Amino acid sequence: MIEFNQVWKQYHKPAWALSDVSFTVAAGEMCFITGPSGSGKSTILRLMTRECPPTDGHILVDGTDIGRIPPAKIYILRRTMGVVFQDFRLLAERRVFDNVAVPLRVLGLPAKDVKRKVFLALRMVGLHHRIWNTPADLSYGEQQRVAIARAVVNNPRLLLADEPTGNLDPDLASEIIGLFREINRQGTTVIICTHDREIVRKFAGRVLALKEGRLRERGAA
Repeated sequence: MIEFNQVWKQYHKPAWALSDVSFTVAAGEMCFITGPSGSGKSTILRLMTRECPPTDGHILVDGTDIGRIPPAKIYILRRTMGVVFQDFRLLAERRVFDNVAVPLRVLGLPAKDVKRKVFLALRMVGLHHRIWNTPADLSYGEQQRVAIARAVVNNPRLLLADEPTGNLDPDLASEIIGLFREINRQGTTVIICTHDREIVRKFAGRVLALKEGRLRERGAA
């Protein structure tokens, strides 16, 4: 589903954020990308969503070279993805319902379909009882769950998460990763960027390890 072929990324000379990175992630796979801060994890996510282009190399999503997608068509690529941002990016003045409904309203879905999909997404993350609260009423972990519900409300084929457990205690972190595993079991490809070695060790699986923008692959942490 995802292919990085000899990808290089440079923001400012002379440093390279990514150096000759190649890997594939199959449809239906769950994969961790690990490494310390500044190793290139977030850059990989930004490249996948075409937030920025590679300096060199090719990135394919479902066989399409996304570097060749015209800027006016990038929204089509992003409709196939859900993203959980490190800072959540929730709308503070809006209710939980409205936050989760954003992707559906952008697509112009009928109100009854929006209500049904939002409720199902919130029930999946255990927050349907919070549907009329605002983010300020929620704990940090609950806000993270709202962000996950928003990312999966339109049943994306690919779910990307940037440091989703960065500020959670170990028990909450395990619950959040457990949610991602359940989403993956339902057929969604999941890629999680994290520096949390304990979480990766606990949940095992495929690991792509970054250091100073270079990649080495391991079967498990």
